[in-house]
Amino acid sequence: MKAYVFPGQGAQFSGMGKDLYENSEIAKELFEQANEVLGFRITDIMFNGTDEQLKETKVTQPAVFLHSVISAKTIENFKPDMVAGHSLGEFSALVANGTLAFEDALNLVSKRAMAMQKACEITPSTMAAVLNLEDKIVEDICATIDGVVVAANYNCPGQLVISGETQAVETACKQLLEAGAKRALILPVGGAFHSPMMEPAREELAAAIEATEFHTPICPVYQNVTAKAVSDPNEIKKNLITQLTAPVRWTQSVQQMIADGATQFNEVGPGKVLTGLINKIDKTVEALKV
Repeated sequence: MKAYVFPGQGAQFSGMGKDLYENSEIAKELFEQANEVLGFRITDIMFNGTDEQLKETKVTQPAVFLHSVISAKTIENFKPDMVAGHSLGEFSALVANGTLAFEDALNLVSKRAMAMQKACEITPSTMAAVLNLEDKIVEDICATIDGVVVAANYNCPGQLVISGETQAVETACKQLLEAGAKRALILPVGGAFHSPMMEPAREELAAAIEATEFHTPICPVYQNVTAKAVSDPNEIKKNLITQLTAPVRWTQSVQQMIADGATQFNEVGPGKVLTGLINKIDKTVEALKV
């Protein structure tokens, strides 16, 4: 069974999507449609912008989404048996399996980016990558820290990202290093994604998601929140709303997809971060960058 997976924020690079635009009529039409929907020429920034311009919140999330979705739409005989996306990538996955229309998803991604930006400005917050420590130890230490700090991204065994108030994350990093972590590294991000700090963004995005039509998909999506196969549009909607304040259970999602019969993982979109993570989660399955 073929699984298609889609990356999240951080996979962007200057020049992304330019080859698609120049070589595919379908891609060109979708990129131009995106420029109209967003109200600015995101293609100019994607194709020729600096790394700094690409890091702007209003650009980053739609850019990664567009590269992923338009890449999928140019794949011949694109027939996924299952899909999943890491954080933002879940929106790409939902277009790929027919749950969301392209334009609806792009509008939601744009609103999500703005809502997250606003939430980041309320309280100083950050994220940190913790390497070579068991998940349970990381969770237990975070639970003892004053202030908000939680496990946010279960990326692969031995790689967990924590998220929360800056002071609490820094304190947690010190204690995690003392507990034997190989590294506990503050990440260059705008704020504490996938933590309770995103509650204002979750409330704002919930209204937009509720007002959007979700269709019955052609194959299940393995959602970040549950790490299980979901095909019911109402359940998909509910999990998508919860996603902003809940952890990304990527390790568990990939393990479940393999348990359910996935033999080949195809990463669609910028970069190949997920291919690397899948290889670390289970070396016996085929993981390809398409």
